Amino acid sequence: MAQSAQKRRAFTGPALYSHGFKSFFLFAGIWGVLSMSLWISFLALGLEIPSRMAGVDWHMHEMVFGYTSAVIAGFLLTAVPNWTGRLPIIGWPAALLSGLWVLGRGAVFFSEFLPQFAVPVVDGSFLLVLALVIGREVIAGKNWRNLKVLVIIAALAGANILFHIESLYGAAYQGYGVRLGVGLVILLITIIGGRVVPSFTRNWLAKHNKNTLPLPRNMLDNAVETLTAIALLVWTFVPDAAWLWGGYLLIGALHLFRLWRWVGWHALAEPMVSVLHAGYLFVGVGFFMLAYANLSAGAFQSNQIPHAWMAGAIGIMTMAMMTRASLGHSGRPIKASAAITLVYIFIISTTLFRMVAEFYPSDILWLHLSATTWIAGFALYLVVYFPIFTRKKSPNIPG
Repeated sequence: MAQSAQKRRAFTGPALYSHGFKSFFLFAGIWGVLSMSLWISFLALGLEIPSRMAGVDWHMHEMVFGYTSAVIAGFLLTAVPNWTGRLPIIGWPAALLSGLWVLGRGAVFFSEFLPQFAVPVVDGSFLLVLALVIGREVIAGKNWRNLKVLVIIAALAGANILFHIESLYGAAYQGYGVRLGVGLVILLITIIGGRVVPSFTRNWLAKHNKNTLPLPRNMLDNAVETLTAIALLVWTFVPDAAWLWGGYLLIGALHLFRLWRWVGWHALAEPMVSVLHAGYLFVGVGFFMLAYANLSAGAFQSNQIPHAWMAGAIGIMTMAMMTRASLGHSGRPIKASAAITLVYIFIISTTLFRMVAEFYPSDILWLHLSATTWIAGFALYLVVYFPIFTRKKSPNIPG
């Protein structure tokens, strides 16, 4: 850690590349605003995006393999040096990696004007390169405990390529790529969240002399992670199997029981802790939505992506991690200001509005409310955090 600090102090390049998280968390915020604004505008005006992907496919792809992959990259480039004790990846390597991500966004959006083979190559290379970079660090640092994280990132790269293949050959499109991608991210939240949520909760409760602390990790956690991986794999390839509803209910209940063991209600006074519990809550709710889809003949189908996962578990948890890590790794107190708390309220509202829209698909009011609160939340996030990402010595955070 001392060597990492020395390397950062010796860095004389742009502040945006002085930490692994800065460029990716900034670009994720920008893309969170821009991609949703483009999607809802094109949808409202009845226009087609200049992509070979259908509009809804582009939207799904960019939420899973665009926005979310940027957050994952920023998180891993910050966390892996802590895991392995090796020097951080900053400067030109970080700039080139984030630049590759940006190229992927442009290539996918304007794919109609590009050679057919170019887009999968450009966009698909980002996660592959990220997996290689993280793999080198994990293996060189002999950090075998986190090999499963590396496997998930490599599989996510494969899911992205599968999505592109399905998109290129529309007649064969079955949604395997996007379901596999979402499933892998939910599994990553299950694993990483299972570490950080109780850990951060315990630290806050101990600091404030609370007597009730999260229960320690035990065999239940291993069972939940294993069953979740199996269920998500089955859902990816046989989403319409009606007999799965009982399994989905069980796993959803296990996630909620796991969350209960982390006693998050004792940390409601600190939004930066309680929002982690809110994000993880929607992992379980997503499984309940799959069970509902298998038991009913409603508008929501089990081969669709539950927005309890997309807007909820992924949207809330990624925002929680970006806001928290950016403060901690820039030497600021890890405490939510009024502005950051409002960001959380916007993103949680997005989830609730979008879930209502799943039950009332013909009423576009809920869809527009969801998009509006998402854009507002990410725009406010950018206003609050832009100085941290772009200045070496940032002023105090407003709000």
